[in-house]
Amino acid sequence: MNGPWDPEDRQAGQAAARDVPFAAADGAAADPYAVDAGLLSPVRAGAPVERAVSDLAWLRAMLDAEAALARAQAAIGAVPPGAARAITDAARADRLDLRALAVHARESGNPVVGLVRALTGAVAVVDPEAAEYVHRGSTSQDVFDTAAMLVAKGALGLLRADLARVGRALAGLARTHRDTVVAGRTLGRHAVPTTFGLKAAGWRELVLAADARVAAVRDALPVSLGGAAGTLAGYGADAERLVTAFAAETGLRAPVLPWHTLRTPIADLGAALAHTAGALGKLAVDVQSLSRTEVGEVGEPHVPGRGGSSAMPQKRNPVLTTLIRSAALQVPPLAGILTQCLLSEDERSAGAWHAEWQPLRECLRLTGGAAHTAVELTEGLVVHPDRMRTNLALTGGQLVAERLVAELTPLLGRAAARDLVTTAAAAATRDGRPLATHLKEAPALTGRVTRAELDRWCDPAGYVGAAGALVEGALTRGEER
Repeated sequence: MNGPWDPEDRQAGQAAARDVPFAAADGAAADPYAVDAGLLSPVRAGAPVERAVSDLAWLRAMLDAEAALARAQAAIGAVPPGAARAITDAARADRLDLRALAVHARESGNPVVGLVRALTGAVAVVDPEAAEYVHRGSTSQDVFDTAAMLVAKGALGLLRADLARVGRALAGLARTHRDTVVAGRTLGRHAVPTTFGLKAAGWRELVLAADARVAAVRDALPVSLGGAAGTLAGYGADAERLVTAFAAETGLRAPVLPWHTLRTPIADLGAALAHTAGALGKLAVDVQSLSRTEVGEVGEPHVPGRGGSSAMPQKRNPVLTTLIRSAALQVPPLAGILTQCLLSEDERSAGAWHAEWQPLRECLRLTGGAAHTAVELTEGLVVHPDRMRTNLALTGGQLVAERLVAELTPLLGRAAARDLVTTAAAAATRDGRPLATHLKEAPALTGRVTRAELDRWCDPAGYVGAAGALVEGALTRGEER
């Protein structure tokens, strides 16, 4: 929809209440099949991001874009100030029927056409002359894309606030458990000792890196202004000034070029959300693994009644990590759709632009829901150092086999040292006696290594490498960032 409205269009706008009602009829029942209450997406149900990216939020953002455009045009003298005020006053979501606009969008392919008709009608009721300036020179994609950036900006603000809390909670865990020894696991088996503090510092590093990406994307979110085919022709001679004024009105960036089919802003947004969901998903997967019944090294915060099974009364399932992991599995493929939409033909896409809308919203609300859930998980995570110590002893000292080879190599040579430790480890596995006991009985070590030395080498706490220093360095660098 481009250019000023002609009289016939204005008449249609004044009649918009019949086509796209300003408000739902009194007593009209909502269509229960039109409501997405989050039943199939509990990770975001009730989270702040849900409201921030709802249909109503999107409607408000489109109206905000229309009002900001009118004010920007007034700022450069292209629209009478009174008209801009009338349009801003009329751009109220509570005056429009959201469901009617959605159904009307089937006729035009996007929700902006019906929105403009309804807004024009609302303006015409109070100021018929101002109605001529609604959506002046604009096109549907300018309004929708700008609204998408406004919605994203609000959602990313919520996301960053939650990521900050997660980061602080993980910093506290890393600091508290800097030297808490735990079995490091590779390919699902005990490998060498590490510390729980280093694990927590690693989770935090992922969260900080994700937040940095989100911050960069949020700061770069642009307005969309291009007109019918990206030339700004419909906006008049001062179009470039208008872009600057529009950006100032919305709080978004002024783009270098109109981006109707240059979809980098959307693809970048999807990539940052996928990275963030993945970072939170890594945390969730690790906590799930460490909280298994037979591991029991950490646990989700306990809330009475949470995690119950419909069949097994003894169970307390890991709900928070399950929700986070579910989101982390969904967001990357949805973000992939946004990347695919970079393949937008010509100056306006027939389908690629439209394909972005729902995946973008899902990426925002799934990632936002995961971050909000991660706040509760990390701030209330229960750590069991005693269980960590118990698990360290499960293999009878085999966790430090790497160290033993290193210590014995100067005495025996690397190949002989490795063969000796491998043989002793196999024997320890068979008979259940500690690895140190088998080594103390090895003829090759008689008179060459003391029992005290073997006991010291077999202590997992003595073989955590630079874990403590790595934690301190990560915490310091994180604070600097």
